[in-house]
Amino acid sequence: MATCKALEFAKSKAGHDKDEIFIILYIEDEYVYLVDGKSRSIDKPKKKKMKHIQVINRIDHELQRKIEANITINDEDIKRAIKLYVKEHSQI
Repeated sequence: MATCKALEFAKSKAGHDKDEIFIILYIEDEYVYLVDGKSRSIDKPKKKKMKHIQVINRIDHELQRKIEANITINDEDIKRAIKLYVKEHSQI
């Protein structure tokens, strides 16, 4: 099973959200809680089994900086991070 950390990017491998990019909000046993800032907000994360995601070993620096400075992150921060990640990787 892949190890993962909070705030890492993840790609859904199964379900109606297959191939969507999320950020791991937190981990609980074999489940991860995913957010995208739109359909899955910080207040209502998607619970998914770890085996149904592909962990992308990357954390958005701005999100990490805010967490380390004890600044609350919001859905806009999540959307920005995912948008930048997708933009960067769609040019490859």
